[in-house]
Amino acid sequence: MNKTSIIKTSIGRRSFIRSTALAGGGMMLGFSWLASCKFDSEEEIMKLPEEWFELNSYLKIGENGVATIYTPNPEFGQNVRTSMPMLIAEELDMDWNKVIVEQAPYHPEKYGFQFTGGSQGIRSRWKPLRMVGATARQMLMEAAASAWQVPVSEIKTDNGMLIHEASNRSAGYGEMASAAAKITVPDEVEIKNVTDFKIIGKSTKNVDAKDIVTGKPIFGLDYSADGMLVAMIVHPPAFGLTLNSFDAETAKAMPGIRDVFAIKSYKEDFQKGGFDTNAFPEVVAIVGNTTWEVMQAKKEIVIDWDPINSYSETINGFRGQQTINVPAGLESTEKHTIKMMELASRKGEVVRRDGSPEKIFENASKILERSYSAPYLAHNSMEPLTAFAHVQGDKVKIVAPVQIPSLIIPTLVSSLGIPAENIEMDIIRMGGGFGRKAYAHYVVEAALISKKVKSPVKLMYSREDDMTQGIYRPTYHATYRAALDEDNNLTAFHIKAGGIPESPLFANRFPAGAVDNYLAEEWSIDSNISIGAFRAPRSNFIAGAEQSFLDELAELAGKDPIEFRLNLLKRAKESPVGEQNDYDPERYAGVLELVREKSGWNSNTSGETRGVAAYFCHNTYAAHVLDLELVDGQPVIHNVCCAVDCGIVVNPDAATNMAEGAIIDGIGNALFGEMTFKDGVPQKSNFDTYRMIKMKEAPRAIDVHFVENGIDPTGMGEPPFPPIFGALSNALYKASGERHYTQPFMKKKPLIG
Repeated sequence: MNKTSIIKTSIGRRSFIRSTALAGGGMMLGFSWLASCKFDSEEEIMKLPEEWFELNSYLKIGENGVATIYTPNPEFGQNVRTSMPMLIAEELDMDWNKVIVEQAPYHPEKYGFQFTGGSQGIRSRWKPLRMVGATARQMLMEAAASAWQVPVSEIKTDNGMLIHEASNRSAGYGEMASAAAKITVPDEVEIKNVTDFKIIGKSTKNVDAKDIVTGKPIFGLDYSADGMLVAMIVHPPAFGLTLNSFDAETAKAMPGIRDVFAIKSYKEDFQKGGFDTNAFPEVVAIVGNTTWEVMQAKKEIVIDWDPINSYSETINGFRGQQTINVPAGLESTEKHTIKMMELASRKGEVVRRDGSPEKIFENASKILERSYSAPYLAHNSMEPLTAFAHVQGDKVKIVAPVQIPSLIIPTLVSSLGIPAENIEMDIIRMGGGFGRKAYAHYVVEAALISKKVKSPVKLMYSREDDMTQGIYRPTYHATYRAALDEDNNLTAFHIKAGGIPESPLFANRFPAGAVDNYLAEEWSIDSNISIGAFRAPRSNFIAGAEQSFLDELAELAGKDPIEFRLNLLKRAKESPVGEQNDYDPERYAGVLELVREKSGWNSNTSGETRGVAAYFCHNTYAAHVLDLELVDGQPVIHNVCCAVDCGIVVNPDAATNMAEGAIIDGIGNALFGEMTFKDGVPQKSNFDTYRMIKMKEAPRAIDVHFVENGIDPTGMGEPPFPPIFGALSNALYKASGERHYTQPFMKKKPLIG
């Protein structure tokens, strides 16, 4: 956006309705009739007003000029609770020091699709939330113009003040709030030019920072209510098993235990949605007075499990109806590896073909072929699954850390037999999510338990429950082939990728479009081990495989790895192959050029080795240069230089934090992350066996840079994650002389230096 824009005060069919009711994406203003007062100190300014007239969705202004801005989306670390209100405050032209941020409850009629994930939060709210602030500002200006009998075009705003320079009059927003509330919402408003931003683009402290560091109860596990009981569950010990019977007499007789019973998450005729994934829909619930008492009773339940029968089911996912096949049997990592090797050796389903790749491979001067694999990964959010529920007759209150509140509503309606309008849900801060808390079966479980015991209940998963319950990152495999001519030019490229139970292939991503002869194939294997979205789904594997292969290919061609990629991107820009390429080669090249400059790629003279990787996903481009050395066979990572093109950066500190977190998380998963199975049983259930990255293993420094291009914001939480796998792999090769084709890279033995 290079100039001031005029936008309609509507988003599709969702529109403002004067100053009374509004739908998702809209706003209403609530104002006090009291006069604004003068204050001498910041502490006095930030006191809550005596009265709010709340007619609003997103915004209300008090008589003292303090604005409360509601943030609509769930928060689990991306800092949307700060960044989203910044969008409203910017266009409102508000003094950020007079802003109070509150979490909005689940309310789709007011707030639309309240979803955090897929790096879509800021991108999807960029114009709607700015429109909220701009509309409020316009109505305040019109109120001031009417009060002072001057043209509205002569009214200016600055930090929560209305100003008419010609008559030397001014007023705080609080003074005009009640009058502004009566003004008809304008049909269109003017939003700011990027160059006029005062809040957007400036680093702003996390509004929850003090509460977090002082240990204030703000997470799901902290929640408590009068009369609340504690519940835990027992799920089958292996995938491929289901509940047959149980004996809980001993457990029921233990101190503090109220009841032990089985629950089924879904009714037989319920058609699941895309996020109703649950490997164990029938579990045993234990309810008692305290966590300790419930944990002890849980150990005394004797349960008999039966093998499941194979079945198929049709779900309603984001891409329409999809049939899922769930086989019977107890699966093992060893068997999975054999199956994947079998399918990897066969011809897959052709997803894209450009030119005549088979013919080119037959006559190639050089051919490079490499295969890559990665295991299942557990999400391991620091806060295990938890949910509070209180069912009272035909009403229920839910308080739960969930990424997509709206998608669990149909399941609750079916399972509880309660109308959707009778479901009240408070959105509470999550202690991590990474995709795992998009699958909210634990909310249904908590509600069913509450209904059974007729009391408020907080359901808590232990770490072992959480880690062994499923919803893993799938296990993947990819084989790459490339052909070079006598001059070491890339003439053909072939990728065949698959996994259990999905393929990681993105057939239209780089280097598609940069090679005349290109072939992409995929395959998959059905499984009863439940999988789901994991930070940067599918990209989290395929990026590392692709970027490792491109590095080895550049070496075979005798070319600098960055220059090799840039030459391909130049071809994709100037003479692209095909019409389905889903990346912008100029922006892609931009992050590579920026990371080359900022890392001093061409002038590195240190003893460290370095690897580079770049990738496009979630509408954003990211590139990393990683420097490390091997000390006694262990990698010591000195620095990671990161370049990101995510458009306008709303809050630089928050964006930098997300990049740093993604880099550290990716390094940990690449080096150590792995979930294995034997006869359906997860072989790791806590952090004593599931290896996580340690403080001393994190990079000594991370240097983050953003491309400044004025483009509307795109994704940020996920895009820096996938390419770090490739950058680390390529650096390890430089240090050890050994290429890494299988994750995790550290398998007990030291790397050879």
